[in-house]
Amino acid sequence: MIIQKRTFYFFSLFLLLFFSQLNYAQEQKTAKKENRGRLFNDTTATDSDYLMAIEKAGEVLESAYNDIDFAGDTRHLFGDMKRTESKLDLILASLKGANPNVRNQQMYRIVLQEIQQELEEQNKAINDRNLNLENIKKRVIDLRKDKTLITLLKDTIRRKQFQKEFGNLRRRYVATDSLMTKNQTTLNNKKRLTVQRKISVSNALATVESKLEKSGISIFKKEYPSLWQINDTAAKKRVTHNIKAKIIIEENVAAYYLSYKAGGLITLCFFMGLLFWYISRNIKYLKTNGYAENLLLLNFKYLNRGALLPVLVIALNIAVVTNLYAPALFLELIQLFLLGVLIFLFKNQWSGVAMRNWLFLLGLFFALCFLDLFITIGLLQRFAFVAINILGIRYGLVQIKTLKEELYIKGFFKWASIIFIGLNVLSILYNLFGRVSLSNMLSLTAFISLTQIVALSVLLKIILEIILLQIYTTRVKRGIEKMFDYESLSDTLKRPFIIVISYMWLIVIASNLNIWESLRSSLTKLLSHPNTIGSITFTLGNIVLFFIIIWAAHLLQKYVAYFFGEIDDENEENINKRQHSKLLITRLVVLISGYLLAVAASGMPLDKLSILLGALGVGVGLGLQNIVNNFVSGIILIFDKPIQVGDVVEISSESGRIKSMGLRTTKINAPNGAEIIIPNGNLLSQNITNWTYTDNFKLVEITFEINGETIPEEINTTVNETLANLPLVNNSKPSQIYYSSISDGKYKLLIKFWCSIYRTEETISSARQELYVSFKNKGLTFSS
Repeated sequence: MIIQKRTFYFFSLFLLLFFSQLNYAQEQKTAKKENRGRLFNDTTATDSDYLMAIEKAGEVLESAYNDIDFAGDTRHLFGDMKRTESKLDLILASLKGANPNVRNQQMYRIVLQEIQQELEEQNKAINDRNLNLENIKKRVIDLRKDKTLITLLKDTIRRKQFQKEFGNLRRRYVATDSLMTKNQTTLNNKKRLTVQRKISVSNALATVESKLEKSGISIFKKEYPSLWQINDTAAKKRVTHNIKAKIIIEENVAAYYLSYKAGGLITLCFFMGLLFWYISRNIKYLKTNGYAENLLLLNFKYLNRGALLPVLVIALNIAVVTNLYAPALFLELIQLFLLGVLIFLFKNQWSGVAMRNWLFLLGLFFALCFLDLFITIGLLQRFAFVAINILGIRYGLVQIKTLKEELYIKGFFKWASIIFIGLNVLSILYNLFGRVSLSNMLSLTAFISLTQIVALSVLLKIILEIILLQIYTTRVKRGIEKMFDYESLSDTLKRPFIIVISYMWLIVIASNLNIWESLRSSLTKLLSHPNTIGSITFTLGNIVLFFIIIWAAHLLQKYVAYFFGEIDDENEENINKRQHSKLLITRLVVLISGYLLAVAASGMPLDKLSILLGALGVGVGLGLQNIVNNFVSGIILIFDKPIQVGDVVEISSESGRIKSMGLRTTKINAPNGAEIIIPNGNLLSQNITNWTYTDNFKLVEITFEINGETIPEEINTTVNETLANLPLVNNSKPSQIYYSSISDGKYKLLIKFWCSIYRTEETISSARQELYVSFKNKGLTFSS
């Protein structure tokens, strides 16, 4: 109808332009009579006016032709429509031939929803282009309002004068009309295909939702006959053919998903490559500098065997969690590959019994995946599933204990064992009573939950080993070779990671049980529901996010020191004060950024925030002066640097070494072992004696007497040689020798020399002993 209407308009214009002859002679006679009396009236249009009118009409037709022609964005739209069609055909073919497992159905649902959105956008784009063609058509029709052009058309004599121009105009019109017909037909065909595809997607989504519903725990009606009521009607000769057909389908779906997620997978590989380089560089540095044996002292279980396998374990665990809606073949291949990598990591680490039990578990898991993907649901598959479930229950009761003793996390393994046994029992019951899809889903979830907790336990241990390697490498580069208490440090570091590991495990289980999406949507609805108290509106999600960010900021500022190689028992003589200052600034930036981000995430309006800041200002004025004073003083100490971590100071009646500096207080280790906590405000308001402001050396002195036949020159030589042989004495600065009394055979001396302020007493004691031995060897009496 649209095409007919458009053709009518163009045809009418064409008749108007080239065949308008009605009443022309009568009009000419009337015009001559009128013109006789209008000799001095306005003249008619000139040839120039007619040429301009023809040129204007030609420009309109030319621009209409250019606008009608499909541009690059339209051709890109047609390319997108072809790709959408290919995806839809693949999904529809897979729906007909693949086994109705939960993983594939979840992936189908996600892809179909995306295709549905794409079709809506494509349909809107086609409508916009159709509307654009209608607007172009109106521009051409508006040429009939040009009075100069209409006058020329009615004048037979003058029209012949512009015959060539009218011929060009006619050719432009024919070309525009032809292109309009062609493009509008193309758009109408594309729109018809889009509507048909939308119907196909709606039907496919209904089918997928139905299959997912059948595998849901909440549905109790029979899906298949009970196990004792069926016969396997599939011909044996067709089993091989069916397996090949299903393999092709699963391969096509997995290949599509791989191309669909190629960007994310490449990004993951890139970051894992950086991690591999980082670990290898640290290990190579330690081995090159003769610290390879010290790595054994850190009790590494996985990094001692190279960086490739640990990095693969990290990458595959991330791939499992970030591809929750991947097709079954893709995800189960990743799972099997991950478990295969663990075999090489466990080799020569686990006992023979534990290793055999692990391999047996992998064999059951492989058989389960093969049955679920490639064997049509029937008597054979159902009996095979029951057999695997029975073996799984026996494994959970008897053999699983050998795995627990080899794992880093043993607490979660108890829950994994209970879930494993319980899901296998439920799978047998559902299989017996005809709930085959649900039974298969529970079986796969049981084995995935058990194997995944093993993989996540290894993942946690690898992460801790990477952090310990970083700490030790940084300390070695700073010249600190002392081994630290890695076990207690690991226990401290693993706590936040256990939360992350638990979250990953629960996501995998919920996704395989087909309840993650509903849980996530319910939780999202709960957290995003607006609540109003007085004039303030907030959501529970904003509050939770606020506290999570605050917790993460405090955790990060606490643990950031470990990445600089800083721990509590480090050698005080090798403290890098500049690094400590950078660390304090980093902590300050992390805390401030965390609080600002938390406030922004809370969604608190600025007007309400200004009221809160005003109330806070009143609080500062009334009772928080000291807290704010200490906080500001801490910032001043960080940037002004009158004292730094590791300095030996005297403040009022207290003295000791600066252990740590915070935003509110500073901790000092006293010589007697006490820890003195001083508010930062007090530090700035008192005189501070900093013994290590420029260096870590202190001038010390020893007084003694020498009795015997000698001269001062020999005494001076003996003292200088003795002090030069003491490693604790700083010989870069010359020692000073003073005589307070000289008599025959009796000399009183005062010696001053430089040594490390951290080992003053030890150096003085060593100097006395060595001087005593040196003078005694010369037959002189030494007393101090």
